[in-house]
Amino acid sequence: MKVLVEVENLEKDYGRIKALRGISFSIREGEIFGLIGPNGAGKSTTLKILATLLKPTGGTARIAGHDVVKDAGRVRGLISYLPEEAGAYKNLTGREYLEFMARLYAKDERKARKMLELGVRISGLGERLDDKVSTYSKGMTRKLLIARALMVRPKLAILDEPASGLDIVNAYEIRKTIKAFARNEGVTFLISSHNMLEVEFLCDRVALINEGRIVETGTPGELKEKYDAENLEEVFMKAVGVEIPEPVGGEGS
Repeated sequence: MKVLVEVENLEKDYGRIKALRGISFSIREGEIFGLIGPNGAGKSTTLKILATLLKPTGGTARIAGHDVVKDAGRVRGLISYLPEEAGAYKNLTGREYLEFMARLYAKDERKARKMLELGVRISGLGERLDDKVSTYSKGMTRKLLIARALMVRPKLAILDEPASGLDIVNAYEIRKTIKAFARNEGVTFLISSHNMLEVEFLCDRVALINEGRIVETGTPGELKEKYDAENLEEVFMKAVGVEIPEPVGGEGS
């Protein structure tokens, strides 16, 4: 399978703070790749560099062979980026928002209509698409934003905490949409999350990041077998040397 994303020795400093300390990983075409770790580990910084919003202090990152710094314009034409705290225009209806974004991205009216049709289908919001975004719940807004990110059919969709703060039903529907797009449309995904159990069910491969360093990379199955762990949370704790506490309770408690 062809490699789409290549990250080599990537570094990012914020003054004296080293957010990334020489991380390296690659993502294959059509893969759902998870970058997982605790808050402050460097996940969002990595995503912003790949989305051409931040310049690295050192190292390189390429998407489809294009350097994210030197060829930033080309890279932006290949990706779609959804930050964790992204919002939509609250004074528009959901449909008006998708139509506005379609006209912004599409080269002609026909392509804009096709893009809008796809966005409407992805969102799954039905009649609520004709209500103002200001009336949407967090889950509905996130579905609308996922639709906006995917209706342009990017080569790479970069999603920062796509299901953060959502209830079980909305989180499940978003995961289902991501899997369907990877399988049916060939879209490659880079997803960051601190929810390791969710990523375990969603991603083909994962990279565990801690304090700006990649500590492990592999499929969830490979990593659980390597560390004799029941889940990725346990893998992470063993990989970074955190002692796993004994369960509380038992007979007589």
